[in-house]
Amino acid sequence: MSTEPTPIPDSLPPATYSARISPAAGGLDVLSRHEVARLRDAGAGGLHELLRRCALAVLTQGTANDDARALLERYPDFDIQILQQDRGVKLELKNAPAEAFVDGQIIRGVNELLFAVVRDIVYVAMQIEAGGFDLADSPGITHAVFEILRNARVLRPNVDPNLVVCWGGHSINREEYLYTKKVGYELGLRAFDICTGCGPGAMKGPMKGATIAHAKQRRRTNRYIGITEPGIIAAESPNPIVNNLVIMPDIEKRLEAFVRIGHAIIVFPGGVGTAEEILYLLGILLHPDNEHLPFPLIFTGPRESAAYFEQIDRFLRLALGEGVAKHYKIVVDDPGEVARQVRKGIERVRTYRLDNKDAFFFNWALNIEREFQLPFQPTHAAMAALNLHRDQAPHRLAANLRRAFSGIVAGNVKEEGMRAIEKYGVFEINGDRDVMQALDALLASFVAQQRMKLPGSRYVPCYRVHAG
Repeated sequence: MSTEPTPIPDSLPPATYSARISPAAGGLDVLSRHEVARLRDAGAGGLHELLRRCALAVLTQGTANDDARALLERYPDFDIQILQQDRGVKLELKNAPAEAFVDGQIIRGVNELLFAVVRDIVYVAMQIEAGGFDLADSPGITHAVFEILRNARVLRPNVDPNLVVCWGGHSINREEYLYTKKVGYELGLRAFDICTGCGPGAMKGPMKGATIAHAKQRRRTNRYIGITEPGIIAAESPNPIVNNLVIMPDIEKRLEAFVRIGHAIIVFPGGVGTAEEILYLLGILLHPDNEHLPFPLIFTGPRESAAYFEQIDRFLRLALGEGVAKHYKIVVDDPGEVARQVRKGIERVRTYRLDNKDAFFFNWALNIEREFQLPFQPTHAAMAALNLHRDQAPHRLAANLRRAFSGIVAGNVKEEGMRAIEKYGVFEINGDRDVMQALDALLASFVAQQRMKLPGSRYVPCYRVHAG
C-alpha cells in the first residue's frame, strides 16, 4: 500500500496505514497506569474519543476541510490506543491516514504532535480530576493556563521578548495568504518566533515565511507555536510547520494563552474567528487596569484588503467608542513596516517589564476578568440572552460581542454547534439597533468574501441578526 497517496476523490475510500510508534526523542515517554486507563476508556468519563478526534486532526495536517464531522466520517475505522510498556509508551494507530507516513515510517513532525496531543489531554484531565486547578476564580484560571503552557515546555526563562502572535482566517484568498508569508519573512529576518492558532491560511503563512528567513539568518532554535483547543482542531488541523503544539481545554483558555505569552500581536484578514480574537484582546486592553500596559497590536493585509480593515475599524469605533482605536495600528501593504512596528513595540514591552520586574515569558500584569475567562456555551438561549447594548462599559460590551462571534464560530465549524443548528435552527442575536445593523453588515461582508467557510463551500448562515 502506498504511504504517499495522491489526493483521493471523496467518493473513494481513503488510503490508510496501521502502525505502532514510539515518541521522538524528548517527547512524552512516561504515563501512569491510571492515565493509560483513562485514555483507553471509551465509556462515560473516558478520554478516548477526545484523543481519537485530536489525533486524527494531527494525522491529516494541512487538509483543506473545515467540517469536523466530515473528517471523522471519512475515517470511521480510525482508532488510536495507548500501549504502556516497561520502557515507556507507544501509540498503536489503526487505519490511520496514509499521508502521515513515508515508506512505512511516520513523519517525525506528525509523531511529535501526536504525543503532544497525548501529553496535553492527559495533563489537563489529571489536574482537573486531582483538584490541581482551581477554576472557580480568575487567578486560578490564569494559574491553570500557566501550568498547561509550562507542562508543554512553551515558557522559556532568560530569553528576551521575541514571540509574535499572528491571528487571521483559515479561509483567505491567495493574495492575502502570500502577504502573510511576506510579513512572516520580515519577522523571521528580525529573529522573531511565531505563534498562531496552528491551522491553515493566515496561521500557516507567517510560519512559512519566517522559516525561510530563519534559514537565511542561520537561526537554529526556532519556535513555531500552535495553540488550539479540542472544539476547533478538527476543523483547523495543525499545519506542518508547527513544532510546538498546545491543546488548551477551551477557547477562552486558548485566547488567554495567546495574550499571556505573546509580546506583540498581528491580525491579518479573517472571518468571525478573527473578529472574536480582536474583541477578546480589545476588551482586555479597554479595562482601566490595563490602560498603561504596552501591548503592540497591528492590523495588516495587502492593498486588496484595505476595505476589510476599514470596515473592522468602523465597527469597533461604533460599538466600543472612538477611544478603542488608540489600541491598534492599521498598516496596509507594507510587510517591512509591520515588522519594524513590531520591533519597536516589543522594545517598549521589554523596557516596561524590566522596570516593573515582570517575567518576559508570561504576562502576569495583564488583568483579565472572569467574564473573559469563563467558558461560554453557545446554546440558543445563551446567544439570545447576550447583552449587546451600549449601556455598559466598553470592555464588557466587547466581552459579550466576543461571545456572539464565538457562537457563530461554533455554528460554522464545531461539531456540537453544527448539530445544534440542525436541530433547533439558527442563533438569534439581538442588541442596539445601530450596533446590530453594523454587525449584520460586517457578517454579510464575511459571507460575500467567502471568509466563513473554505472557498468553494456553500455557506448557509447559522445566525439571524435582529437589526430592526
